Amino acid sequence: MNKKGHVLNAVLLSIGLGYLLEPAGDLETFRTIVMIGVPVTLGALFPDVDTAFGRHRKTLHNLPVLVGFVAFPYVFGNLEYVWIGVLTHYVLDVAGSKRGIALFYPIWKEEFGLPIGVAVSSKRSDLMMVVVTGGELLLAAIVAFEYPQRGFELGRQLLGI
Repeated sequence: MNKKGHVLNAVLLSIGLGYLLEPAGDLETFRTIVMIGVPVTLGALFPDVDTAFGRHRKTLHNLPVLVGFVAFPYVFGNLEYVWIGVLTHYVLDVAGSKRGIALFYPIWKEEFGLPIGVAVSSKRSDLMMVVVTGGELLLAAIVAFEYPQRGFELGRQLLGI
């Protein structure tokens, strides 16, 4: 996926997440979109910094880097949403492009991708980005709405209510 695709994915994902978290469509929804959108967009761009050094789709496109971004807010108390941008960058490169990424680099240099990906220069890359973004939002909605309900039901069963 190219930079335009990563930025557009981050923006669309942020809008969708904003409405999932604050569905009223009011000022609080807009505030949530911005609160999520800026760090997610920065995170979506970060992995491609490896085009300036190292090996592209290897040096900063791997699980150890993602783990670092997930742990960062717990250690330093900021950058809570940047990991979402990094993760969505990886998802786009794995699902949306032919090449894939080296998830286990530097231990294992093999690149992993799904057979549904398109070339970065393809006319269908924007369509692929929208499809992947839709899938990400569907997954986020399931996590946001289904898992709390299951937890609630499990709690009720454990309490015998």
